[in-house]
Amino acid sequence: MSRRGKIWLTIAALFSVVNAGGAVYALLRGEWMHGGIHVALLALTLYVVARTLPRGTTTSFEEPAQPATIGEDRLETLQQSVDAIAVEVERIGEAQRYNAKLQTKQNQGTGERG
Repeated sequence: MSRRGKIWLTIAALFSVVNAGGAVYALLRGEWMHGGIHVALLALTLYVVARTLPRGTTTSFEEPAQPATIGEDRLETLQQSVDAIAVEVERIGEAQRYNAKLQTKQNQGTGERG
């Protein structure tokens, strides 16, 4: 996590603690609207933090995720297709060079006779 991300996470944690404390204080004093606003802000903060935390991080007791083999199969198929296209393009290029060479010889042959 970047330094900026850590700072924002710290700010969010402080904001959550303040809202939790404010909710408890307001609800104990009987200020239901005030306490409800703190609870709503706390829930919103926790939701935003949960959505912005990086996913896929593993802790020391978790096994790292295995890469998908489906992508490897598709990549291999794509590589084979690209190779086949490259061979065909090379053959087309050779045929064009051969035709150009024949045409040049024909033009030279007719120019000499005429």
